[in-house]
Parts: sequence; structure tokens; C-alpha cells
Amino acid sequence: MLARLGSGPFGALVRDHLVANNVGLAHAVQADEPATLAVVSLDDAGRATYDFYAEGTSDWQWSADELPDALPDGTSALCTGSIAAARQPGAPALLQLLRREHERMNTTIVLDPNLRPALIGPPEDVRGHWDILIELADVVKVSDEDLAWLVPGADVLAIAKTWAERGPSLVVVTRGGDGALAAISGGTIVEVAAAPVDVVDTVGAGDAFTAGLVDTLRLNGMLGAGAGQRLADLTPERLRPILDRAGRIAAITCGRQGADPPTADEVG
Repeated sequence: MLARLGSGPFGALVRDHLVANNVGLAHAVQADEPATLAVVSLDDAGRATYDFYAEGTSDWQWSADELPDALPDGTSALCTGSIAAARQPGAPALLQLLRREHERMNTTIVLDPNLRPALIGPPEDVRGHWDILIELADVVKVSDEDLAWLVPGADVLAIAKTWAERGPSLVVVTRGGDGALAAISGGTIVEVAAAPVDVVDTVGAGDAFTAGLVDTLRLNGMLGAGAGQRLADLTPERLRPILDRAGRIAAITCGRQGADPPTADEVG
């Protein structure tokens, strides 16, 4: 995991959780700044809104010399997005990393915008940056809410098709209870229904879908060097179960309290 882990008790809590789940931290940075805090509020339907305490915190302070000159051997995917990819002062260092790995073509770049507008500035200031990130990615997973902020009033399917023609081999749009759709650079369009679930809360659902998508692509040999063409050649018959499994992982997360995604054993 490439991360700047904050100081203090919250930073220690995050580190302990990662260690307990056998996440490799050889390239993590032990930062002097405190960890960012996100306070979650739920409505009666379990939908989450967030308040962030993020000024001067550890997560966004990346410098180029903190990032590895080469990714660890065997790295099949580089996943990033959300606040870290767009918030100053660290965003330029992450952009440099993505450009380098895009040129090397040894790993699949996965981008999940997962936008938090209050922390990344007004749309007119950051849209150009996101356009660059999208063109560097091989796989983009984006929510319909993200699209509504980035491209107000645009048709979701039309944007997915357009993005898939600009660089990514696969663009997946999640639509909450309406399921997901995917556009492939080769022209294929696939839609799947949402997995049934009694929603407890939606905290972590989008992240769980992204994790499920990346893991399922891995299991199907769709990550790593040369994977761009394999992704572009996906047929609806092969893509649909990939999306279904990612959706099921998100549904499990929605069915229990907090950001508590399932383990691989729970998914099966």
C-alpha cells in the first residue's frame, strides 16, 4: 500500500488495522501530520454524507521523493483516485507517478474519482485535472453522482462511451440501486442490476465495488502488462459476471454497519 499514515492515535488505529489484515506497508510513509477525519451522517435510508477534517493532515502531502522509483515486482494494478489524486499539495506527485507507469505499460492503472467536492475545489478548477487522469487510466470506475458533478446534465451512458474512447479500456458507472453499466473501448456496452440487499448503510459501498472490480479482473487475468487489449476484447458474456461479483461485494458492505467490506472467503 502506498499511503501516508498519520501520527497520533487515529493514525495508529489505521496502521494496526492494515497490519492485522496483512497489508504490505513497505512503501507506506509514516507521516508527522495527523490523520484525516471523516465524520459520517446517515439519513433514514442509510445514505451517507460526510464532513471532513482535512487541513494540514497527512494524506495529501505527497512529494515525489516519497514515491518509489519502481513499483514492487509483480504489481498488477495501481489504484488511486478520490481526494488524494486531486488535492494539493500532493496531487502533482501522484500525477507524475501515473504518467510514468502509463508510459511503462507494466501495470494496469485503475482510477476511482470518488469525488469529495468540498475538499478538491470548484468544478471549473479541477475538471481539466480529472480529464488528464482519465486519459492515463486503463480502468475507470465512477459513480453517477461523480458524473453529475464533473459533467452536469450529461447522459451517463454517453459519457461512459466517450471516456472509453479517450484512453481507458473499461469504464464502469455505478448507479446505486439501479445497478451498474460498463463501456469498453471496443464498443461493447453491458448493464447489470444491483444485487438485492437490505441496506443498513452505504458507507464504503463505492470503495467495496472498486475493490471487487479490481479483484475480479485479477482473477480473470485482466490486469498487468498487456491487459489493456484483453479488457478491450471483453465480451458481454465475460464482463457481466465480473460486474455482478463487484456489485455483490458492494451489497454485502451495504448490508452491515460501517465501512466493513467482506473478506475473500465471505465472497466465495
